Amino acid sequence: MKIVVTGARGLVGRAVTAHCRDAGDSVTAAGHRELDITSKTAVRAFFEREQPDAVVNCAAYTDVDGAESNPELSLSVNRDGVRYLAGSAKTHRCAFLTISTDFVFDGNAEGFYTEDDVPRPISVYGKSKLEGEHAAAAEYEKSIIVRTGWVFGTGGTNFLSTLKDVLNRDEPVTAIEDSFGTPTFASDLAERIRELLEPGRNGLFHVANSGPGTSYYGFAVAAARILGVDSTKITGVPASSLNRPAPRPANSRLLSINASKLGLPDLPFWQDALGRHLSHIS
Repeated sequence: MKIVVTGARGLVGRAVTAHCRDAGDSVTAAGHRELDITSKTAVRAFFEREQPDAVVNCAAYTDVDGAESNPELSLSVNRDGVRYLAGSAKTHRCAFLTISTDFVFDGNAEGFYTEDDVPRPISVYGKSKLEGEHAAAAEYEKSIIVRTGWVFGTGGTNFLSTLKDVLNRDEPVTAIEDSFGTPTFASDLAERIRELLEPGRNGLFHVANSGPGTSYYGFAVAAARILGVDSTKITGVPASSLNRPAPRPANSRLLSINASKLGLPDLPFWQDALGRHLSHIS
């Protein structure tokens, strides 16, 4: 399969590119320099040149706090860019998958959010990603929308991805204890994305590693135990103590019912995935 990956320099984009190449696909890895998805003209020209069988959109404006003061940029990437990609994918009759977020939910649920739950984003970022979902579905009825969250992996720069270095320092660590989600290993996410590109698989899917989910504090403690680091150096703090501009859902745990309808197995337990991640980074 000839696959285009947009946002290919990000954590998920790199993981998808690597997995698909290992699977024998021909992959064009397009970062912002190769393709500005906010330009409809550029997107059309790119599709004409590449003639892909599938497009995986990993490009996104992901600065959750920055979106609060710059909603236009957030929408231009997360909504308009998705619309242009989906439209060109429909024209070229190729598979189209775009990645959305657990932040489309308000966090008030007590359990897991499934694909049947109604999104109610509470941040500008979450709203822009939900508008991107709507744009993809409206523009191309065969779009594949993948919601995920709490993604960690090699080369990532977020708290979850850099935790090994943080824990190995001789200094205290603070982690949010009252926000809960389902950690997602980028490599496992990439594998599921490739599975969803097979013919006849379209619609909305939640993708996260299995298990009951955890808090950032719980994730940090699990990592410390795997690494053999003293977990007492980790202190849990409330999310409110960070005084961040954008509100976050207190609970954004994801569960997929649509993947199971296709006969796809659950992703591995998140602590097992964390162990694989920590064993492969220096």
